[in-house]
Amino acid sequence: MADPAAGDALAIRRRTLTLALLTLTYFFSYMDRQILAILQELIKKDLQLSDTQLGLLSGLAFAIFYATLGIPVARLADRGNRKKIIAVSLAIWSAMTAAGGFAQNFVQLLVARIGVGVGEAGSSPPSHSIIADLYPPEKRAGAMGIYSLGVVLGAALGTFIGGLVASAYGWRTAMVVIGLPGIVLAVIVWLVVVEPRRGLSEAQPQATHAAMPSLGQGFASILANGPALHLVMAVTLTSMIGYGLTAWGPSFMVRSLGFSVREISLYVALPAGTAGAASAVFGGRLADRLARSHGLHAQALMVALLKTLALPFTLGFFLLGSPAAAIASYLAYVLLANSYLGPTFALIQGLAPVRLRALWAAITLLVINLIGLGLGPTLVGVISDLLEPSLGAQSLRWAMFVFAAVTPWAIFHYWRAGVLLKRRTPG
Repeated sequence: MADPAAGDALAIRRRTLTLALLTLTYFFSYMDRQILAILQELIKKDLQLSDTQLGLLSGLAFAIFYATLGIPVARLADRGNRKKIIAVSLAIWSAMTAAGGFAQNFVQLLVARIGVGVGEAGSSPPSHSIIADLYPPEKRAGAMGIYSLGVVLGAALGTFIGGLVASAYGWRTAMVVIGLPGIVLAVIVWLVVVEPRRGLSEAQPQATHAAMPSLGQGFASILANGPALHLVMAVTLTSMIGYGLTAWGPSFMVRSLGFSVREISLYVALPAGTAGAASAVFGGRLADRLARSHGLHAQALMVALLKTLALPFTLGFFLLGSPAAAIASYLAYVLLANSYLGPTFALIQGLAPVRLRALWAAITLLVINLIGLGLGPTLVGVISDLLEPSLGAQSLRWAMFVFAAVTPWAIFHYWRAGVLLKRRTPG
């Protein structure tokens, strides 16, 4: 029989490596998910698609399967081996990304993107749960900040690599090149990552063999927790805005700012990735420092403040006439606004009961992805098509501006979560 103490010691020794591999997995998740953004204009021309169809491919059709399957996967993760779930899921979505390169029409590409969504459903909930078990509350936001690098780096390098490959060899080859390496990573995750004991990082051990609450009780427990509810609403609105802008950003740069796909890859993707990575890492570390000096409520208030500072730059991206000024405004927005994921998910995991961590993560992701990922890109495409008769090529600019203008609503919920968390702080 395995020695529990030895298993705990091994998990702690490997936690940095585990975090690195989970972050790399998240990186591949976002790279495979966002590859359509840089390829949209090429796919639109090749397959004769509308903006609404493009929005469905990167939005609702993907999100329905990605979000809803996250719940049963989380239930499995709360009971079974989380690293194996992640490895199998990674192999599935990587293969389906590559398969998208062989699509000959909208339906075939839609099926491939649904397959990516099915695979990616098995990544984030068990990853959140593992990280929460490996890192104590005072270090958790920093760890989640590192993990959230997968979002900005995956989107940035997916745009960089995908754009360069597509410019030279076509969009189909780009999807194959982006997809296949994930299968190799899946094998590494299976062999190297250690499954930690649940509740390993908790100062006060909690029961881990109690009866598993139902999905309905999981939802009810979030709804009954004021700070958690506001955090879920805040991150959902933020994600809707972010997914809408990310999915259509390259197309906006092509149509309204005059960039080519290659120019976006060379001159925008990497600076944006660098700014986003700095935001994620700095935001996570600052959140940990604020939690130690002022309490956990300061993390939510920090996000609200940074998003308020980022708002003028977000709007400037669409309103400034000069391409150079618009890109500079975009980079400033990314630098300020991309710090929200680490603190948000760390706070939610900290508020969740140990045995419900993967379920709370999955419920959060269900709401985020059905509304944020599902509606964000899809509605931008629909609004763009509706505005095209009157605004022509500038319809996409104003469709995206509408989404950016929703940001104050998300800021309110971060502020409110901070207020409620502060009331819970002793003294």
